[in-house]
Amino acid sequence: MHSASGIFLIVRHVAQARCPEAQWWYIDACITHGRYVFKSFTCIYVRHESEASVDFLLDVQYWGSICPRHYQPIKDNKIMGQLINGKWHTDWYDTESTDGKFVRTESLFRNWVTPDGSAGATGTGGFHAEAGRYHLYVSLACPWAHRTLIFRAIKKLEEMISVSVVNSFMGDNGWTFEPGDDVVPDTVNNKTCMHEIYTLAKSDFSGRVTVPVLWDKQQDTIVSNESADIIRMLNSAFDGLGAETDDYYPVSLRREIDQINELVYDGINNGVYRSGFATTQQAYENAVEGVFDTLDKMEVILSVQRYLAGSTITEADWRAFTTLVRFDAVYAGHFKCNLKRIADYPSLQNYLQELYQYPEIADTVNIGNIKAHYYGSHEMINPTRIIPVGPSLDFLMPHDRNRRFPATA
Repeated sequence: MHSASGIFLIVRHVAQARCPEAQWWYIDACITHGRYVFKSFTCIYVRHESEASVDFLLDVQYWGSICPRHYQPIKDNKIMGQLINGKWHTDWYDTESTDGKFVRTESLFRNWVTPDGSAGATGTGGFHAEAGRYHLYVSLACPWAHRTLIFRAIKKLEEMISVSVVNSFMGDNGWTFEPGDDVVPDTVNNKTCMHEIYTLAKSDFSGRVTVPVLWDKQQDTIVSNESADIIRMLNSAFDGLGAETDDYYPVSLRREIDQINELVYDGINNGVYRSGFATTQQAYENAVEGVFDTLDKMEVILSVQRYLAGSTITEADWRAFTTLVRFDAVYAGHFKCNLKRIADYPSLQNYLQELYQYPEIADTVNIGNIKAHYYGSHEMINPTRIIPVGPSLDFLMPHDRNRRFPATA
């Protein structure tokens, strides 16, 4: 049956449950136009009990006239919900108002821990660097949270800053501490969901509930939920308390680091998400083009110098690393960033291996947890939630960076 608009309701599977009202049956369907799927629905179709479960083609307008009161849109997969005036809602990002583009929301807690407790670049003061005062809430799967685990490790802050790790699965309640592999419970506030941490800090909070979160045990509040700020606090605020004194944001390189950070954030850190969460073909193609333009530029940079900002490893490298180490495992397949793999870029692949082999870093990487989160949580991308067994990754293979860029005295 053809529609004037060329849009049809294609029934793919008949569900098991029967509606109590006579012969109405629930069936899964989707609206398509040509080869593009626009939106999924659950509908009710009148059929005889003895009919086989087959595919049907129904005109959308005709269907609406048949059964308007039984037509029921399916609930979208509601991961990454948000708080509205302190109440939890399972609302996904609105891409309909942005032409299918994924737009990341800004972090709302932007205070700083400083050596003397004075105010930082944003927010208010009162957050003095003290051993044992602060707690990190993280996900092993999340690249933004991974940044903070890296800085906690390389700055030797494990004994000064405690940590809780959420479950890899993100469902209707967002990030939780439900028992599971790699979970480290919330022993500070004894909560089961991350959104409870946010409302503990601000009872009427409105916004997305994300990780990482840096928590102040003394004031019982969130210091920051912005990973870019947190890693800079960890980089320098605790140096006077016995932290490792290596500086990953040195004054002499800040201009170069900031420029690289802008390139890498827009192009790959956030770019892979704009690709994966796009809901129109054009938005996806624009995003994935940006991802590989950026990777190409990084390959050129790393073919002539050892690190992204020069001959010294800096925060810019660690911000890039958390995306690169996930790329072949999840972003190439799950987020459809599949023009190339990192393994297809000689300089990037060797650079990735060098960073992975840097002291303390390998222990912060959990590819199994990463794959479990992305493939298991994003039902709208991977409805079966099947986790692929591959690819085979060996970040411990010898790299060529020492040979190509020998250290100078």
